[in-house]
Amino acid sequence: MKILLVEDDESLALGIKYALEKEDWDVVNTINKEETIKIIEKKSFDFYLLDIMLPDGNGFEICEKIRGENSAPIIFLTARDEEVNIIKGLDMGADDYITKPFSIGELTSRIKAIYRRIENKNESVLNFGELKIFLNEFKIKVNGEEKRITPTEFKILKYLALNNKKTLSKEKIIQNLYNESNEMYDENTISVYIRRIREKIETQPSNPEYIKTIRGIGYKFDKRGV
Repeated sequence: MKILLVEDDESLALGIKYALEKEDWDVVNTINKEETIKIIEKKSFDFYLLDIMLPDGNGFEICEKIRGENSAPIIFLTARDEEVNIIKGLDMGADDYITKPFSIGELTSRIKAIYRRIENKNESVLNFGELKIFLNEFKIKVNGEEKRITPTEFKILKYLALNNKKTLSKEKIIQNLYNESNEMYDENTISVYIRRIREKIETQPSNPEYIKTIRGIGYKFDKRGV
């Protein structure tokens, strides 16, 4: 696997590069936006690790450039854990984020987990008419059009859909996410993810047909399968 690491902190970049190369992955390290854009215009990579803050720009601009050309996985490396930055990165098409300081082992595990999803092509589909959820390919289609969905969004949608017609509390959704990835979320973040999922699958997100809000409790996927 060829990985592009965009990180201007020399010591951190060296540590990441050394660890990933021990996994037999090819790693190219760039330190600013200008250098990165030049490289991605000439060659493609299987995976991208993007620092948000760069000397001459930011990782969001690079993410936008990448997404204009391919759908390879992207993880943001950020020292800032404010929700606005996390959500902005995911909205632009990133697959995940990791907040500094982080362990190299955690980063490696996340890369492997995302790549396993991509490599798994055994198709299992939940069919709800206009909405199709491809469980093993980690993708969704609405009216035949594939919609970009992040790993966390997919986990939430899958969990709701597999529990069709059942009301699930936010606490249960958080626990399911933790069971799958050992990551913790709060109720406000779950609400943000639900909003983003609705924007992708609902004809009218403010009047949802699939994911209903059960006030004071949580959510219910409420659609008959076909």
